[in-house]
Amino acid sequence: MRVLKFLLQKEFRQIFRDPAILRIILIMPVMQLLVLPWAADYEVKNIRLAVVDNDRSEYSRKLVNKISSSGYFLINSFDNSYNTSLKEIESDKADLILQIPIHFEKDLVKESEATLLMSINAINGVKANLGGAYLGSIIKDYNREVRTEWIQFPRFNPETQIEITSSNWYNQLMNYKYFMVPGILVILLTIVGLNLAALNIVKEKEIGTIEQINVTPIKKYHFILGKLIPFWIIGLLVLTIGLGISRVMYGIIPSGGFVTIYLFAAVYLLALLGLGLLLSTYASNQQQAMLISFFIMMIFILLGGLYTSVDSMPEWAKVITHLNPVSYFIDVMRMVVLKGSSLADIKYHLIKMAGFAILFNTWAVFNYRKRS
Repeated sequence: MRVLKFLLQKEFRQIFRDPAILRIILIMPVMQLLVLPWAADYEVKNIRLAVVDNDRSEYSRKLVNKISSSGYFLINSFDNSYNTSLKEIESDKADLILQIPIHFEKDLVKESEATLLMSINAINGVKANLGGAYLGSIIKDYNREVRTEWIQFPRFNPETQIEITSSNWYNQLMNYKYFMVPGILVILLTIVGLNLAALNIVKEKEIGTIEQINVTPIKKYHFILGKLIPFWIIGLLVLTIGLGISRVMYGIIPSGGFVTIYLFAAVYLLALLGLGLLLSTYASNQQQAMLISFFIMMIFILLGGLYTSVDSMPEWAKVITHLNPVSYFIDVMRMVVLKGSSLADIKYHLIKMAGFAILFNTWAVFNYRKRS
């Protein structure tokens, strides 16, 4: 224990002597949590719409007014020529074209049906899909309003309609920040923990102090623990800062217990830091460690379920997510923060994460070679 105590003192002094590490620990979490939740927005607004109104009727004007008042669309141009509006898309001045044909009102009243044309710029797939879905939803809503108005007249027979009411559980206001901030906090914790741990042993190799440690009677597991514990404490500190910012800036108060979050985070950090130390035992210099950790970090983020639902991924990607510690922590954070899950609800996540921690740290201990 005395040996471990001296190693911990050495590590903490080395950490606090490096101002760059302190900036990573204190400044980076604050900046990322203040910026990313506003930038990583699933909602698409200010969609530029070119309207081609060949009817110029009361019904067409009501439809255009309904679209413009929705808050999602900006009427970029209002023309009678489809070809002119198509040039707006070609020059990237418009995202969608809505063409209202001649006799739109007449066909709608007499034939009870009318056709509209939507042309969508699909270069930006996300904006195209959401923009088309928003516009289609507004048109359907407008259609319901027209039918409701017609039903009041005697010459139209009331038709059977099914009314749907919905209730949003766990995130009643559908606030995307409540969904994104817990996941961003996990990514932030992963970046800090993995990078710092991956660079630690390599830095000792480069400055030559590793040789001095290797000739001492320090056990290998003492050495790994001495490297792991300081960053484990720092990781929990970063988590505390992140939860504080989430509460102050976004009003996010976990529905579940903080004990559940911190217990899983403690095990997660053991697994993550073990992976970082394992990478550090393989790398010969800090540049190698940085490149390897960056490559692994990209896989963790893209296949972690933060931006893309795991259920919508192909089968081969789902298999990889089972080997991705980040996907488990993101799932747990959302379960606890939004759903109020307890330890009993995340026990399988916890068991799997403990397995990752044992595997990576044991591997790191056996892979670290002391040479005299």
